[in-house]
Amino acid sequence: MQGNAPTPDGQVADAPSGNWVDHYAPAGARPYLRLSRADRPIGTWLLLLPCWWGLALAVLADQSPRWEDAWIALGCAVGAFLMRGAGCTWNDITDRDFDGQVARTRSRPIPSGQVGVRSAFVWMCVQSLLAFAILLTFNRAAILLGILSLLFVAIYPFAKRFTWWPQVFLGLAFNWGAMLAWTAHAGALHWPAVVLYLAGISWTLFYDTIYAHQDTEDDALIGVKSTARLFGADTVRWLKYFLAGTVSLMAVAVILALMPKASFMALVLALAGPWAMGWHMAWQLRGFDHTNGAKMLQLFRANRDTGLIPLIFFSLAAFV
Repeated sequence: MQGNAPTPDGQVADAPSGNWVDHYAPAGARPYLRLSRADRPIGTWLLLLPCWWGLALAVLADQSPRWEDAWIALGCAVGAFLMRGAGCTWNDITDRDFDGQVARTRSRPIPSGQVGVRSAFVWMCVQSLLAFAILLTFNRAAILLGILSLLFVAIYPFAKRFTWWPQVFLGLAFNWGAMLAWTAHAGALHWPAVVLYLAGISWTLFYDTIYAHQDTEDDALIGVKSTARLFGADTVRWLKYFLAGTVSLMAVAVILALMPKASFMALVLALAGPWAMGWHMAWQLRGFDHTNGAKMLQLFRANRDTGLIPLIFFSLAAFV
């Protein structure tokens, strides 16, 4: 395994070269911000977007937007940043021995020696407590859902040790916000949010299988499981299944949410969201090349735009 040694200033190997952490953050804070993946914001987007989907569909469902929804949207954004940071810190604590053996991850703060395990644990707790303070501003049902999500956050780093489908556990954790934000607006959890959650899980299986193809050789050597290793040369066929599942489930969620009250034009616009999202996923499939790690990372990062597409259509539907 030929790896990338840490750069002199501690930059992580797969961080974008112009990221704000490496160029503008105080030197003492950089290792902790890298531990939280603040230098790689795509994960925050992937955690946040299902929250905004859920909130947008909840507003469309009851046709009752409130000023409180602006706080829910903002609270989800800040909470996503904090909980993604806490989750990544927990992941790096549990995976520190594995990360040191993988070319792409050995420059991370713990295996490279920038941060000790005890300091990382304290940093994880600080981020979690700040996120919990935001959660406490939501209604009781949303608070309970938020607490329950910690189960999947805690399990995910260990999933690659016991199942070929760790991406399912990532999906369970990363898309929980679809149900939480719906509940924060509606006051209770309803079926459209559950189906939207399932659509998000299918989407996660799509993008994280692409992401995992960067590490298949190293993962095989150290015995780490993933859908990328499981599917191998048959990956594209499986990605097509996940594409179809994402689009179909999101369309069902839209219909369940909007049919009682929304206008025909609002329903058409909202349904255009998953349809357009599917086309963006199909574009990714056309560029898929599992032998090109840089291309896999590029496609993975493109999923910020993938997730924004249905949100744009849901927002437009609110005005008709």
